[in-house]
Amino acid sequence: MARQIFITEKDRERLQKLINEAKEFHSGSEVYLKNLEQELSRAKIIASEKIPRNVVTMNSKVLLKNLDTGGKMVYTLVYPAEANLMEDKISVLAPVGTAIIGRREKDAIDWKIPDGLVRLEVEKILYQPEAAGDFDL
Repeated sequence: MARQIFITEKDRERLQKLINEAKEFHSGSEVYLKNLEQELSRAKIIASEKIPRNVVTMNSKVLLKNLDTGGKMVYTLVYPAEANLMEDKISVLAPVGTAIIGRREKDAIDWKIPDGLVRLEVEKILYQPEAAGDFDL
């Protein structure tokens, strides 16, 4: 069974709008949209002010650990228009972005890549807007 994930009301609203617009304009990333939609459909919706500090929300900066190699990477989870790999800003529509939204620290994630499967762990949330009192990001 899939683990419970948590999404803020504001993130869910914005992400649903993003999905609807992308479908309307046939953006070409249907698989990613479907994956994100599935994540949203099973998520528990929580008010921004009540989201636990250990949950990955939009604009969170996250330390991920590769469970197979021990390697670590830091990403900020952003909307597609803000994505910039040079700045380690990863789109919520990217496979790893969709995989980490709503996850908690210490959750393990299977990230599908062309060469197979990478097992990641959300090791630490370095910044979460809601925990910092930034409810308008």
